Amino acid sequence: MSSLVSPELLDRVRERLSRTSAQPSPAMVAAAIRAEASGVLGDTDLLDALQVLQTELTGAGALEPLLAQSDVSDVLVTGPDQVWVDRGSGLERAPVRFADEAAVRRLAQRLALAAGRRLDDAQPWVDGRLPAAAGSGFGVRLHAVLAPLAQGGTCVSLRVLRPATQGLDALCSGGTVPAEARELLVRIVAARLAFLVVGGTGAGKTTLLAALLAEVDRRERIVCVEDAAELAPTHPHVVRLVARAPNVEGIGEVTVRQLVRQALRMRPDRIVVGEVRGGEVVDLLTALNTGHDGGAGTVHANSPEEVPARLEALAALGGLDRAALHSQLAAAVQVVLHVHRAADGRRRLAQIGVLDRDERGQVGVLPAWTPAAGSCPGADRLADLLERRGIGVGSW
Repeated sequence: MSSLVSPELLDRVRERLSRTSAQPSPAMVAAAIRAEASGVLGDTDLLDALQVLQTELTGAGALEPLLAQSDVSDVLVTGPDQVWVDRGSGLERAPVRFADEAAVRRLAQRLALAAGRRLDDAQPWVDGRLPAAAGSGFGVRLHAVLAPLAQGGTCVSLRVLRPATQGLDALCSGGTVPAEARELLVRIVAARLAFLVVGGTGAGKTTLLAALLAEVDRRERIVCVEDAAELAPTHPHVVRLVARAPNVEGIGEVTVRQLVRQALRMRPDRIVVGEVRGGEVVDLLTALNTGHDGGAGTVHANSPEEVPARLEALAALGGLDRAALHSQLAAAVQVVLHVHRAADGRRRLAQIGVLDRDERGQVGVLPAWTPAAGSCPGADRLADLLERRGIGVGSW
């Protein structure tokens, strides 16, 4: 870059552009450069400055090409020279560098503004959603924390929200769902058994849920409620409701819990919550206990055994005590599907379990099928649930 295009000049241009709320166009950036340079820049220097500022001010700046790559799920920045991406097989270093910590901070603040949120010393973290980037489908989830809370400098985390549209056949071909489990999953959906898909972060919960919803009878109406739009099942009658965060003034929030209540009034055949992460679990269980069979959702839990405790904690946020939660859960949900992401990044269905209530009234998860053992102690209970709904158990 030319010596005439100094950091001080670029800072003055940024300050000038920050005074307008409009997204800077190339013409606006060029005009700002000319004004701040007082006419001393030649065409070559002007183009140098324009390229630097356009990269910084357009979309996600230097991170935009990474977000546009179809295999990238996460882009993480932990410092000016610490940019990482996840392509499904763990984190790897990306060949992107920022000029300094101030450049990372400016990017984080600009992205927060694009998400309709505030990020400054008085509000040093942000959680929001950006409009769809190239190839991302449903946009990008943003989280950022400023220094000094982030000791090493501003941290930016971007999760690309791609539509979950793969069917069961594709998951079988990719090894996520073993062939011997496919027919069992189809029977669970056909029997209208309510189920939860559980697993850790990035395990493929939403992908499996979308694949199963694609197996729902075409005459049924599915109402999906999500915190961030990801579900896009291949089904002719899906209504998608997406929560909304509050704006900069702190108003306008629409919660998942509110949307679950609205879904009850929309004549759903099946109610689906993309991820149960708060008090909405109370409304979902209530819905499933009032005639809405075949509902589903995902829950963040590292193993099926953790599911009851996880739901207890979420239900407490909704004002439901432990005993009431277990009573509602036992009546509302029949099946738990556990998906696991291995160290090599591969995702697979690790267990099909059924809920079982002991003599104390506490609900646990009883394995019915695993890839290693096939049928497990809970297989008879699952077979009984299927037969009660008029669905044969097949040969599994």
